[in-house]
Amino acid sequence: MSTWPGKFVIGLTGNIATGKSVVRRMAEHLGAYTIDADALAHRTYAKGAPGYQQVLDKFGKWLTTKDGEIDRVKLGNLVFSDAEALAQLEAIVHPLVRQATEMLIKRASQPVVMIEAIKLLEGDLRKVCDSIWVANAPEEIQVERLVSKRGLSREKALERIRAQSAQSAKVAMANIVLTNTGSYDNLWKQVSEAWKEIVPGAGEEPAGATTPEPAATTSGASAPPKPGGEFSVQRGRPKNSGAIAEFITRASKGQRAMSADDVMAEFGDKAYMLLYLDGTLVGLAGWQVENLVTRTTDIFIEKQVDLEKGFETLIKEVEKASGDLQSEASLIFALNDLIAHADLWKQLGYERRTPETLGVQAWQDSAKEAMREGSALFFKQLRQDRVLRPI
Repeated sequence: MSTWPGKFVIGLTGNIATGKSVVRRMAEHLGAYTIDADALAHRTYAKGAPGYQQVLDKFGKWLTTKDGEIDRVKLGNLVFSDAEALAQLEAIVHPLVRQATEMLIKRASQPVVMIEAIKLLEGDLRKVCDSIWVANAPEEIQVERLVSKRGLSREKALERIRAQSAQSAKVAMANIVLTNTGSYDNLWKQVSEAWKEIVPGAGEEPAGATTPEPAATTSGASAPPKPGGEFSVQRGRPKNSGAIAEFITRASKGQRAMSADDVMAEFGDKAYMLLYLDGTLVGLAGWQVENLVTRTTDIFIEKQVDLEKGFETLIKEVEKASGDLQSEASLIFALNDLIAHADLWKQLGYERRTPETLGVQAWQDSAKEAMREGSALFFKQLRQDRVLRPI
């Protein structure tokens, strides 16, 4: 803990499709503050950001889109086919990522910080890490993931994998190796055990977190909520996966039929806030903070409860947790009946927007990626002191 007193910094790396982001999300569930350094790299040359003009001066204005942003596809095609150009880009980007990372670590209230970076071991970020974790997977599983999730051909997938530095070299430098063969439960156990080594006495639940089990009827469904009563919110844990799956299936009237295994898999991508009324599960929100942007994509609340009070309680808890993760903006993607409650959205400080009107490139990208057919986007800025803000 020499770099930042009171902080323990984990560096997380691994080659493409080994599951680094899933490991990072698991560490976040356990109480770490996590940083995606590769996403920060894209922010460094967004329009107005510190690296924007440097990139244009080095490579030319032909890289810009009609909106003045640097086209990442064009830039990628340039640098990944020219080792010298890649080195020039990294000379601009890496110092800015290091500065942004240091700012985030200093602001973090959590004692454990995890930095995910594909080139962690090749750059300066390695120097600030107290422990190195490597996500590992057999090549064939990497290929399967790239083919099924990214739509690459097998040949292209192998080309991407073999263009990177040897995974064995990363494993050789690791303090912790996490083997990700596709089972969320198995990977969760590995991450939890590694976490216990860093945080003595830590278990699956962060200190002070207790999640009540939902009240149930003899059929296994949640008991009808009583009128009035007191709302409370708890963060969902993998042990709640069965209750979460049952609630979503019932609340969506079967349109989102889910099993406990489905929910376990989603824990690798998002977190859940569970809304209780006198101990009965009556609502939930599925959300994530990615690249310093909160995206809430699933909201379900029982119709029998007070929507205004329940919704406000749930969203405020998501915002509080987002603040702990230094999120800059909250994006909520509402469906069906929730869209029409204009007074409720206004009361909570949200306004209906389209992705194109959000201004900040990272916010726009996050909104476009999460927008679903039939959904409406509601936006709220959570903080003004943005990392890599325009200069």
